[in-house]
Amino acid sequence: MVRVEIDKDSGFCPGVVTAIRKAEAELEKSGHLYCLGDIVHNSNEVERLQQKGLVTITHEDLKRLHNVKVLLRAHGEPPETYRIARENGIEIIDATCPVVLKLQQRIKASYLSEGNPQIVIYGKLGHAEVNGLVGQTDGHAVVVEDLAGADRIDYSRDIVLYSQTTKSREGLKSLADEIRRHKPDGHFECHDTICRQVANRIPRIRKFATEHELILFVSGKKSSNGMILYNECRDVNPNSHMIFSETDIRPEWLEHVGSIGICGATSTPSWLMANVKSYLESILQK
Repeated sequence: MVRVEIDKDSGFCPGVVTAIRKAEAELEKSGHLYCLGDIVHNSNEVERLQQKGLVTITHEDLKRLHNVKVLLRAHGEPPETYRIARENGIEIIDATCPVVLKLQQRIKASYLSEGNPQIVIYGKLGHAEVNGLVGQTDGHAVVVEDLAGADRIDYSRDIVLYSQTTKSREGLKSLADEIRRHKPDGHFECHDTICRQVANRIPRIRKFATEHELILFVSGKKSSNGMILYNECRDVNPNSHMIFSETDIRPEWLEHVGSIGICGATSTPSWLMANVKSYLESILQK
């Protein structure tokens, strides 16, 4: 009998849970709510909420709306979004993650501090959270995705480095070391602002991946955190596969395995991982 187990530490982080609860509470009352961007980087969950009345909009859509309610997801938003909402009489339901909100405040304080330091953000270009962080600096922060992008940094200036909350600590350390190598003198600060809810999942998911012969990592294609965690699984267990839903499972993966582990990103709903487990159990019994 093949053992199938869901990783108990996988699934929504507290920030995503709060955003979805706020959306569901409003949808239960009114049956309709706008959300600025995908509420979570998992289209299965987005579709579930759309069926309840959630409408995903863009920033361009926001400019055309008046006197409505709009949910701001956990990723956070730049100051410009709040300005538009005030001018258009839009009621904001703010579900910005407290960890992200605190990071926004720290970046803004550094940007406005004496000495006019260069703010560097280790993060994914264009990611919703990163856009909100850059907005705290009036668009002047330098975003660096990896070491190859470090040449965008002006090493002649004082530098303050922050990280997107869902990046890896190893990547942040590598970038900080690279900056120190180019800037042996002068002022440099490195702030580890990676969410511990995310960082702590890495050693746990690595351990989980070693406990099973086959790993099925359930994640949306847009999830930055999902790719990080999936690569951690694959690093310790080469027989790891990323899937969007149970329909992506290939029969040949299941041959000659005695245990299957199911895990996911901070944007992966628990019901989706449960669906994968149910599907596996149904076909393995045949």
